Amino acid sequence: MPKAAIRVIGALLVTAAPAAALPALAQSELLTQGQQLYEQHCAVCHQPEGQGVAGSFPELAGNANLEDLSLIVTNIHEGKGAMPAFPDLTAEEIAALATYVRNSWGNTFGEVAAEEVTPLLDASADTGDQADTGDQASIWDGVFTAEQAERGEEAYDACTRCHGRRLNGAADDPDMKSTPPLARAAFLRDWNGRTLATLFEMTKTTMPQNNPASLPDQEYVDIIAYMLSVSEAPAGDTELPVDPAALARIVIEEQP
Repeated sequence: MPKAAIRVIGALLVTAAPAAALPALAQSELLTQGQQLYEQHCAVCHQPEGQGVAGSFPELAGNANLEDLSLIVTNIHEGKGAMPAFPDLTAEEIAALATYVRNSWGNTFGEVAAEEVTPLLDASADTGDQADTGDQASIWDGVFTAEQAERGEEAYDACTRCHGRRLNGAADDPDMKSTPPLARAAFLRDWNGRTLATLFEMTKTTMPQNNPASLPDQEYVDIIAYMLSVSEAPAGDTELPVDPAALARIVIEEQP
């Protein structure tokens, strides 16, 4: 039996869910799909076990708010606070993701069907609150300018103490604690499939560690442009914007 299914069964047993409901839920394809989506889009901020990041990203484990499906759908589709929007996720994908978070880490709120999500998305569209999906782009499509990357290199100087001048996590400096790489193959592999909106919000709300969100939004975006440049992504004619909705349409991918 897959580990994900075993973990879900354990969570349900702890909260004394009806035994008859366990087999169907534990074997649900929605859980498997939802876990994959969570690991790709959500785990970097809300953490692999749903524990969140204090003061930045709420804990999902044991979160009673997850009973409210409308809240989940709205937050995923439109974003909220530090959470970026995911406008390209379909009703089926949102249903799978909602099913996973609503039935993991001690949560037992039941499965969600796409038919339940669709009217909630339609209601968002009717009020004009839906995210502008636009055309999805890749970091390899020239989404920043050379000048912006140069500004980002200057702003990145404040990050070198922890992340190293080569953006390699200072792994080559024995006097410094190793941190995640911010460029090149390892970074692209770790962030593959996620959007620049997620990277922007994660960077802004957690960095610098001793004073998060202390830089202007423009500097955070410029630093990301520099990170992409060091990763050998090509520069283009248009700067990377300070706009979460636009950043949500740009996907980080490994080098083609």
